[in-house]
Amino acid sequence: MLEIVQSGGWLMVPILLCSIVAAAICVERLWTLQRSRIVPKNLVSQIWSAVKTEELDAQKLRELRSNSPLGQVLAAGVANAKRGREVMKEAMEEAASQVSHDMERYLTSLGIIASISPLLGLLGTVVGMIKVFTALMLEGAGNANVLAGGISQALITTAAGLSVAIPALIFHRFFLRRIDELVVTMEQEAGKLVEILQGDRHEEPRL
Repeated sequence: MLEIVQSGGWLMVPILLCSIVAAAICVERLWTLQRSRIVPKNLVSQIWSAVKTEELDAQKLRELRSNSPLGQVLAAGVANAKRGREVMKEAMEEAASQVSHDMERYLTSLGIIASISPLLGLLGTVVGMIKVFTALMLEGAGNANVLAGGISQALITTAAGLSVAIPALIFHRFFLRRIDELVVTMEQEAGKLVEILQGDRHEEPRL
């Protein structure tokens, strides 16, 4: 493995750094964007039960806000429930916007890595081919080792760049899709809470 990296030349260094950063981002986002961590089950039911028993005090709201992104959105709605439907909805929309922004953390960096890794590989290809033509110009076609070294560098960097870019792009799309799904779920849960607390739905919600 070390020989392959050395054969690729100095451009393998940024490509390897990109691979390490991309792997770290993917692991972190896979952990953070678990559905159970973002949108816990039966949270609206728990809030409704606490409201009916008058147990939803400031401390409970702080706990709700800190426990999950969905809790953060719903806590904003509960805190503004007495100010009317529109104010409640606006508060939850603002909280949802912040939550969505937090869920997209590091994804821009992952997208940049997916874009620049093949370009770094392409740059390695160009550098390798320059070495090949330089060797041809100076020594002719008789020095096979020099020619093979330049061609090897060109192919290795290209393969390395694509090997980093393809998984990074796949995970980038995957995370964006998951975030879209989680945002839709949060919107649905927020809508249920508005209906309950504003009197449009009197029964306990079935989730």
